Amino acid sequence: MQTKSSAIAQPVPLAPGLRVLCAPNPGPMTGPGTNTYLLGWRDIVVIDPGPNDTRHLAAILGAIGPQQRITDIVVTHAHRDHSGLAPALSACSGAPVLAFGDAGAGRAHGMAWLDVDALGGGEGVDAGFRPDRCMPDGAVIKGDDWQLAALWTPGHMANHLCLQWDDAVFTGDLVMGWSTSLISPPDGDMAAFYRSCARLHGLGARVLYPGHGDPVTAPGARIAELLAHRRIRETQIVAMLADGPMTLQTLTDRVYGALSPGLFSAAQRNALAHLVDLSARGLVMAEPAMSSTACFRLRDGDSKKSP
Repeated sequence: MQTKSSAIAQPVPLAPGLRVLCAPNPGPMTGPGTNTYLLGWRDIVVIDPGPNDTRHLAAILGAIGPQQRITDIVVTHAHRDHSGLAPALSACSGAPVLAFGDAGAGRAHGMAWLDVDALGGGEGVDAGFRPDRCMPDGAVIKGDDWQLAALWTPGHMANHLCLQWDDAVFTGDLVMGWSTSLISPPDGDMAAFYRSCARLHGLGARVLYPGHGDPVTAPGARIAELLAHRRIRETQIVAMLADGPMTLQTLTDRVYGALSPGLFSAAQRNALAHLVDLSARGLVMAEPAMSSTACFRLRDGDSKKSP
């Protein structure tokens, strides 16, 4: 994997016709960096061009051979570490940028009642992202020796796509092996995350190629593990609120325990996503209204202590 240096990274082969370049953006939320996938022998589709970094642009262009051409650039979702380089790569290659839609595309109608300003969030959202062409659920693009089918899989972000390639799936940030996915309302949606993971599990893929980290070689087990983890967190949150109302910060402290400063914000956003979902299901109330500073409690009759 590439580190922060002036050297241009070399692509790593993963399968016949598939290579990966790791962008030089390691961190608590990106692991070793964003994976940029190059699929094809002659017509090359670039999946997740990565952050707007000239070193990474040079690495991608340097990996394209004299008999090859970039025909398509597909962005799994509009977070800057995945989409930021798309305009520059498109300008250099002439290839169109494809995605489900802009940064707000696909947001559930059930999220419309949320006060976005009160919720905060928007971590890393590429607000100005606009694809040249939209890829709705089920859309297919083809090269001379590859075919990708779009799977709309909201949860981590509303415009998130997975891409099916034969018995493999490029999963963006929906499912990764090294970490759980950040779900930050209103861009992230816990109920949609459950549904998208179940859909992905139903494909029976042989391998998953995530947006960060190594390939997932036991997809069914990993997806089941992630869903179980989220159900455990939900149970913990409900159990804590059974003792009485509390703020998001207090709840996060109690559920997640000691965390490094770099991870607390992500844990808090995931906890908020659970609370939004529990509220939509009628199990939790936010007072005076749903926000990151609200006081949360179980619905009347469900808690041990009254507010």
